[in-house]
Amino acid sequence: MSLIRREFIWNVQRMLLAALLIVVLAAISVGVRLYVRVRRAANQPPLPTQTPAAETLPTAAPVGTPAPSRTPLPTLSDPTAVSPRADAVAKRIGIVAGHWQNDVGAVCPDGLTEVEINRDVAERVVRLLREQGYEAEMLAEFSPSLDGYQATALISIHTDACNVPEATGFKVARVSSSMVPALEDRLVACLSEHYALATGLPFHRNSITFDMTEYHAFYEIEPQTPAAIIEIGFMDADRRLLTKRSDLVAQGIVDGVLCFLEP
Repeated sequence: MSLIRREFIWNVQRMLLAALLIVVLAAISVGVRLYVRVRRAANQPPLPTQTPAAETLPTAAPVGTPAPSRTPLPTLSDPTAVSPRADAVAKRIGIVAGHWQNDVGAVCPDGLTEVEINRDVAERVVRLLREQGYEAEMLAEFSPSLDGYQATALISIHTDACNVPEATGFKVARVSSSMVPALEDRLVACLSEHYALATGLPFHRNSITFDMTEYHAFYEIEPQTPAAIIEIGFMDADRRLLTKRSDLVAQGIVDGVLCFLEP
């Protein structure tokens, strides 16, 4: 066998081994994630009996389904079908102020930071929910309280960067592998519908990222806690709304939460 042929075969073997190693590592990663979620779910106390979601809810729209403009996104044809959990944390609402107490998030050329917008809106949302009688609390991005966090709902508030000057709009998503898909689809639908109505922003098409559907807090909280992440707008084109009319931004989020909690 010539030297060139032996070297070719050796290179092919190395490529095959590398590909096999990548597949094995990916399978291990997925297996560990599923194992952690199953163990968390197994360690939780049994939940009160609920009407099975499949018998009561209409077919859920895919997570993050966009609307043409201000048209409400998913249609809630039977909003009383599924109610949030009626347990000891039935009135607790967690509001994560994105990047707070961790970093500044996105930064515009003039120094405007994402974290200052997120925190301002989160504080307003918490205040409005408390006025409605809910035990709302603001949480830092990596708060230790997120570990096993139990609540009727958890919302994480973030803002899109300045680097796409023409981009405008918002987006909402939940975890890709949900333990309570019917509830979380309903939470996403309520937030999307009411945020669009309050702010006039369109749903930003085709920009829901892996960082949203695999957001770290989704895998830290108690698996039965419905959660969603919302990118409330772009820091360039939507700046006036985000900085001068943050009351509207907060009200849109609150209206979405109340839609979910009080059908």
